[in-house]
Amino acid sequence: MYQKIIIAIDGSEHSNRAISHGKALADKFGAELLLVHAYPHTSDLFSYNDFEKLISRRKAEGQKILDDARQTLGQAHSSVEEELLEGPEAEAILTVASIREVDLIVMGTRGMGSLEGMLFGSVSNKVVHQAPCSVLIVR
Repeated sequence: MYQKIIIAIDGSEHSNRAISHGKALADKFGAELLLVHAYPHTSDLFSYNDFEKLISRRKAEGQKILDDARQTLGQAHSSVEEELLEGPEAEAILTVASIREVDLIVMGTRGMGSLEGMLFGSVSNKVVHQAPCSVLIVR
């Protein structure tokens, strides 16, 4: 049923729960796993004096989140790849899902209240509405 699964991660507790669910599904179906993390967009800070240091720091923090996710996964029965991207999270997840032709996106929710979610939107809401595949939201 599932051959390629994205687990979208941000280092939160909800994200860690998504890792557990995604791993269980990958193990059950023998699916490939793809860990995806997007760090904040930096090109608007190009004139910032320490621009290169800022990018390096954001990449390092993102890689740490991916490394922690790999550790949480433990021994996966399937292959695991990583995508560390710059930019808005939802767009990054959607782009990878489309390019890599995944069957399922597994991600956590931050549990925003209805008013906050309505005012600011959410990554999970945007992914659910625009994904080219099924999406599993983990609380």
